[in-house]
Amino acid sequence: MGLEEAKRVRDKVAIVGVGTTRQGTIPDKDGNEIAVDAFKLALDDAGLKKEDIDGLITCKSFGGLGIDTQIAHLLGMNPRYSATLDYGTCNFSLHLATSVIMAGLADVVACVYGTNQRSNRNRFAGGREDSAAYGFFNIAGPAAMAFRRHMEVYGTTQQQLGAIAVAQRKHANLNPNAVMTGRPLSIEDYMASRYIVWPLHLYDICLITDGGSCFIVTSAERAKSMKKQPVYLMGMAENSGGLRDMQNPDNLMRPWIKEVAKQIYPAAGVTQKDIDALYIQDPTSIWPLQMIEWYGFCGEGEAGSFIQNGRIELGGELPLNTNGGQLSESYLWGWLHIPEAVRQLRGECGPRQINPRPEIAQYCSTMGFSKAASSILRR
Repeated sequence: MGLEEAKRVRDKVAIVGVGTTRQGTIPDKDGNEIAVDAFKLALDDAGLKKEDIDGLITCKSFGGLGIDTQIAHLLGMNPRYSATLDYGTCNFSLHLATSVIMAGLADVVACVYGTNQRSNRNRFAGGREDSAAYGFFNIAGPAAMAFRRHMEVYGTTQQQLGAIAVAQRKHANLNPNAVMTGRPLSIEDYMASRYIVWPLHLYDICLITDGGSCFIVTSAERAKSMKKQPVYLMGMAENSGGLRDMQNPDNLMRPWIKEVAKQIYPAAGVTQKDIDALYIQDPTSIWPLQMIEWYGFCGEGEAGSFIQNGRIELGGELPLNTNGGQLSESYLWGWLHIPEAVRQLRGECGPRQINPRPEIAQYCSTMGFSKAASSILRR
């Protein structure tokens, strides 16, 4: 999509409902059943009936769950359009839903995800044929190498990186739906915690949890008559780092993310200074560190110092992952960040509400070392 085409998307669709289930351990349901629960919550939030939904986008979970036909069957639906993404992470699903609506293939699209990966005892430890020989059986391995590279090139320290985990835990302590609510974390706690893969500590790695999430998207025109205040999509952008892993120069640093930044702000008609709330998918804390730089909130190599002194906390200049993120709220492949952004823009977040209420929020996500996406939302 070129810039002019991207501009034509601006404010043409809106998110009109969000729903998130309880997070943590849900042993009595499989991922599809949890996804259905999230769908029902989003319907209620939007003031819609099941019959109003004519598009369904799902995200494949572990164990073969999450297929659109499976979930449509449980819902008793025959949507005009349905599809399953292998890796939806909210951004990719939102972008597909937008394209579907703009193309006239459906009018009201539900994007749904559910997983019982904790109850299933999934350890995310499968090695790939091109990296298993190096011990990379989990995202923590290459992420640790990425941070080690950042330390070597820019002098970033472990204590500086710890500001991300500490800030997100503070936010989670204000979020009753967070798995780690009521569990304070200081920088001293962070530094004293065991290493998972040096130099990453325990609190640099995301949780493994059960849970579900759904958001409902429709045209801006239809959104005017909905129950809740619509949240509009100002701009979207994606870019692939599709060459296999180390074929891309310096791929541990994922420099191809910068290409998304070049697209997203002109598409939305804003700059970094206009972003009131930032959401970054965070399977590890190095992902926010990298993306704060690549999206231009500070210079390359400056994120370690940029995130200090409360800047990314509530009340700071750039609140990051006010829900607690995947490090402290729940690990749902990034599916909880957009619902949190929507609720912040509506002013529904209670003690963790950004004050003054934000006008514009941005969500940035990646599929590991393969592709990146971003969305900018406004109320």
